[in-house]
Amino acid sequence: MSLARSTIRAGGAAVLAVALLALAGCQVRTPGRLETSVMESAKRRLTIGGRSDVNPLAATPENIHAGQRNFGAYCMVCHGLDGQNTGVPFADRMSPPVPLLNSSSVQAYTDGQLHWIIQNGVSPSGMPASKDFFHEEEIWQLVLYIRHLPPKESLGEPQVYGGGGPGQGSSR
Repeated sequence: MSLARSTIRAGGAAVLAVALLALAGCQVRTPGRLETSVMESAKRRLTIGGRSDVNPLAATPENIHAGQRNFGAYCMVCHGLDGQNTGVPFADRMSPPVPLLNSSSVQAYTDGQLHWIIQNGVSPSGMPASKDFFHEEEIWQLVLYIRHLPPKESLGEPQVYGGGGPGQGSSR
């Protein structure tokens, strides 16, 4: 009987150890440099389409402003009005964090890849597909806005987070 009990105890301890290891592996943490580099490279080369697609719209003030207007109606909830997460309380707490759209890693995407990301989203990052919200031309205008973002905090915080919106500056 004692052999059976020690076998049960050993089996229970093994199950507990596996469960603790599994839980430790599920903790949310900021990815390290190597993990980030590998994932960015994989996205850029393998999972994000549209690499060779060219924006058919010129970067005119009208197209950039139209992109900014649409960005302010939809994208600002996660990216802030300036595309740099100004006033977004959860942007750096997500896993992965909401990227700064003026960062070198985002700006390294081709226009076609940015279009593809906006249109199709990036799973499981939290970036939703917006093909049901924007027409083709509007998505290309969003790409133009992302290429011409204003300085950080220059547009204030989104009203949805208690900011005054455009021209009000940041309250943080």
